Amino acid sequence: MEEEKSQENLIENENTEEIAENEGIEISSDVIAVIAGVAVSEVQGVSGMAGSFAGGITEVLSGKKNLAKGIKVEKEEENVKIDVNIIVEYGSRIPDVAFEIQNRVKKSVENMTGLKVEEVNVHVQGVNTDIVKQEEKEEENNNENIQQ
Repeated sequence: MEEEKSQENLIENENTEEIAENEGIEISSDVIAVIAGVAVSEVQGVSGMAGSFAGGITEVLSGKKNLAKGIKVEKEEENVKIDVNIIVEYGSRIPDVAFEIQNRVKKSVENMTGLKVEEVNVHVQGVNTDIVKQEEKEEENNNENIQQ
């Protein structure tokens, strides 16, 4: 009988600890956006983030890289929905890049904040073709060196 009571008390203590752990802690949407931005920047195939015009001006004037650029966070109590706007590198397989972004953002945000990520929507805003132009210039330089 006493053993049952001690198990019940243990279960009650565990539940109150979980509630008390997040009670009174408010995590800003901006913080969640920065966490997601760092996770996205680690994914191979992402050339950059597509943000708003105002965000680009702020970044230029402040001289700081905005890690939350191109990320929109909707937070409802303990649930989060995240929209990510990216520019992919030319030659990358877009579905693979998007899937990797979804996994990394979900894992990072849930681990660091304890919130539940319901959705991670990836919006591809463009393709960076600068890489192709650089390769063409290198080929032209190589051809010129061979001819000389």
